[in-house]
Amino acid sequence: MNLIPEAQSPIQMAIRNLEHDAGALYAPAVLEQLREMRSKDPAAFARLRLQVKATKHLSMVEFDRLTAGSKDDAAPEAAIFPEVEAWPDLVDGADLLDDITHALARHVVADKETLRAAALWSAFTWLVDAVQVAPIANITAPEKRCGKSILLTALGKLAYRPLQVSNIAPAALFRSIELWAPTLLIDEVDAFLAAHEDARGILNSGFTRDSATVIRCVGDDHTPTPFNVWGAKALCGIGKIADTLADRSVPLRLRRRTAGETVESLRHSDPTLWEQLRARLARFALDSASTIATARPAPIPGLNDRANDAWEPLLSIADLAGEHWPKSARHAAIALHGLEGESPSVGAELLADVKAVFDAKNANRIFSADLLTALLADDESPWATWNRGKAMTPRQLVSKLADFGIKSKDVRQGAEVKKGYHLEQFTDAFIRYLSADSPAQSATPLQPSNHAGYSVAESATDTPAKTPSATRKATARGACSGVADRTPPIREKEEQGALFGGVL
Repeated sequence: MNLIPEAQSPIQMAIRNLEHDAGALYAPAVLEQLREMRSKDPAAFARLRLQVKATKHLSMVEFDRLTAGSKDDAAPEAAIFPEVEAWPDLVDGADLLDDITHALARHVVADKETLRAAALWSAFTWLVDAVQVAPIANITAPEKRCGKSILLTALGKLAYRPLQVSNIAPAALFRSIELWAPTLLIDEVDAFLAAHEDARGILNSGFTRDSATVIRCVGDDHTPTPFNVWGAKALCGIGKIADTLADRSVPLRLRRRTAGETVESLRHSDPTLWEQLRARLARFALDSASTIATARPAPIPGLNDRANDAWEPLLSIADLAGEHWPKSARHAAIALHGLEGESPSVGAELLADVKAVFDAKNANRIFSADLLTALLADDESPWATWNRGKAMTPRQLVSKLADFGIKSKDVRQGAEVKKGYHLEQFTDAFIRYLSADSPAQSATPLQPSNHAGYSVAESATDTPAKTPSATRKATARGACSGVADRTPPIREKEEQGALFGGVL
């Protein structure tokens, strides 16, 4: 255990002495401690490196080379992550984010919400050591040729320590993250995860700092060894990614450009533009890290807990930048995750369709067979082709509903008693997993008939119309209120002067 207080350690004393002695950190004893820290505690070394960089007394390329212990150790990292010198002057955060948004808009076609979210995410990568949540940038589009790889490459030109890959083994994935602490940019993630399903757990676990550890067996003795997988990650692919990854992501949706929309070639863009943006990002991060570390933006009403977690560091950056960015960031979050809500999970979609069956029949209970028949009647629903092109089976319906704690029970219809469901069994699931129009409890309690039976709605199959039973449920619509539009009004900065030439 190190008993020397950090402020009095040889390393800290040498850092304080750099102004008078540029070689203070390279004294043999101090250099040995730096090499040991870099080898055994990469996170502590990364924080100390930022401290050394802030003094502006040393060449960081030389610092990295000497602390690596040998030229062979230093060369790969220096080649992968070229040094970025911070902008010499103070950086206006709002102007920086506006300029990044404009730069991205020149090369990809997307809504302003996507472009602004991408700009905020780029700034976040430089502040990843100051925050507790690392949202994934999920670059997606419905078809090819929508500019996904171009946006990923553009983010690589802006991000801190970018490492862009299209094929990487899971073992190399977690080792690369721990070794280099990069911003990981994975292209063709749909094909990547199809070939490496176990990599999804590595990407998932890096979402929050306190859970960013995976354990793998290492060496001939298969010793369980923890690996740190904390860091910024961007994924690029066609269509939806796994729900667990999407839940931890900021969606950046692109679209194919039309004949009237033009973009510039990223390959032919001015390298100086990206160099200056990186330098400004580096300076903004140095000046803002302590403020961002203590920022606690209020959750956005209407967003689920996970989405609010993902946006926490981005909102912190937007609030610090000021001007139109606090409102623009919140509008982007609502717009992007609102679109995401239009594509519910399979379980939520099943609950919504079950609710529709109960509503259409105005029923309090239904046989399982009749419920399944009604679900399969919709040719556009997934249930008719659920089982590799074949219809969902009764057992599969029971299994999916059991995931929500809903189990079939005996239901009586006249003299018949079969397995089925009561509407009240779904009430809690409707409230928890359907965003709106959750059913109200029936105002009419079920009553026994004169023959000790219970009336139910007609079968889900086509039958002649019947006189409504006295035990039908009261209409639930009257008990539901509309959800107010939570999209905040935005005083767009571009309204003050045709910002970005009308692009945004």
